[in-house]
Amino acid sequence: MSSVRALLIALMLMPYIVQGQPTNAPAAAPVFAVGYVETRAKEAEAGRTALARYAAALEQQRGCLAVALFAQTDRPGHFAVLETWLDQAAFDARDAAAKRQLMEALQPIRVSDYDERPYKPLTLAPAKGAGADARNASVVAHVDVAPNTQAPTLLQQLAEASRQDPGNLRFDVLQHAMRGNHFTVIEGWQDQDALDAHVATAHARAYRDALQPLTGSPLDERVYTAIRAEN
Repeated sequence: MSSVRALLIALMLMPYIVQGQPTNAPAAAPVFAVGYVETRAKEAEAGRTALARYAAALEQQRGCLAVALFAQTDRPGHFAVLETWLDQAAFDARDAAAKRQLMEALQPIRVSDYDERPYKPLTLAPAKGAGADARNASVVAHVDVAPNTQAPTLLQQLAEASRQDPGNLRFDVLQHAMRGNHFTVIEGWQDQDALDAHVATAHARAYRDALQPLTGSPLDERVYTAIRAEN
């Protein structure tokens, strides 16, 4: 991603990059789509290529702020996609041709359908670093809790503290657009050592201890490597 595009994204998101972002974000807030797809392991490279082309096509569309692609580090063929759009109108106006071409490319190699969920921001901060680096470690975590708990506050506190950890590049928390008790956490770290050090911090342990009684399933955290989109 160019420095000019990164600056534009930061300016667009600035009204929402605040401490304690309300869970009922305004209608004009940026919107996100988080997608997952799995291909046969031996076809992982073909999957990466198809997703990179999809990201490049989306980033040419009006209102698309960014598309981040991730490949799970320990499971070849497992991918995650994070789309960032200026607002709901821009998201709704996505050119369907790009998704259709992606699905056509994935059809002969996929072992799961493309699973996409809509999100709004809970707490965001400008990303640090120049872009995807093979040494970086990314985490995509799912947090599903009982309704009406203190989970949003716990996640906001975790994000604020984690952004100060050495080697942190990104720590954003998204809230499902329709199911307010479902969250996705997007983390970026300089390398695996920085991620490991973060996991061992007092604030990360305190967050897990406080969250555990609120969730009905084990915390779903997966480590990924970012994929560069085609130019």
